[in-house]
Amino acid sequence: MREVHYTVDVNTLHRREEAKTLGRNDIGKITIHTTAPLVFDKYSRNRNTGSLILIDEGTNETVAAGMIA
Repeated sequence: MREVHYTVDVNTLHRREEAKTLGRNDIGKITIHTTAPLVFDKYSRNRNTGSLILIDEGTNETVAAGMIA
């Protein structure tokens, strides 16, 4: 992960701009950088190519899921 823009308080739906990390089950807006270019659409246009999961290479465990805005 490159940058956390904010997290969302699920009880109030308010943004927490001061957040620097995402914890388990947190919701937020982030920027990521990849080692190779990716082809994608916005989730609102095509949810198959506008969603993603991140998998840990060492353990093969899912570490995140997301939607591209």
